[in-house]
Amino acid sequence: QVQLVESGGGLVPAGGSLRLSCAASGFTFDAYSMGWFRQAPGKEREFVAAINWRDDTSDYTDSVKGRFTITRDNAQNTVLLQMNSLNPEDTAVYYCARRAYIGTLPARHTTEYDYWGQGTQVTVSS
Repeated sequence: QVQLVESGGGLVPAGGSLRLSCAASGFTFDAYSMGWFRQAPGKEREFVAAINWRDDTSDYTDSVKGRFTITRDNAQNTVLLQMNSLNPEDTAVYYCARRAYIGTLPARHTTEYDYWGQGTQVTVSS
C-alpha cells in the first residue's frame, strides 16, 4: 500500500537549516507530483512547496521562496525539502503528500492530495 514516511525534523535556532526527507513506497513514484505542507498549533494545514512529476519544476508559497528548496530523487523514491534561514514562524509539523491522480501537475490545496505521511516536527527557537 502507499506509504509516505517523513524524517529530518528537530529543534534548530533561528537562522539555522534542516533537511526533511520523505520516503515513498507502494506506488510508481516518478509518475506523481509531490508536495510538502505544514501545520502550526491552532492553524490550518498550509501549502509549503511542490514538485512536478515530469520536469521537476517547483512551486513555493511566498513566505519560503528563496529559503526552501524542494527536490526529488526518483531512484530513491524520495522527496526532500531543504530549509535554510529558518525563523520561529516556520515552526510546525511538516507533512509530505502525494498529488492525487497520476501524471498531474502540482497543486496548492490539501484536497488535491490523496496520501499523507505522519508528519515530522520542526521547531525553530528565537
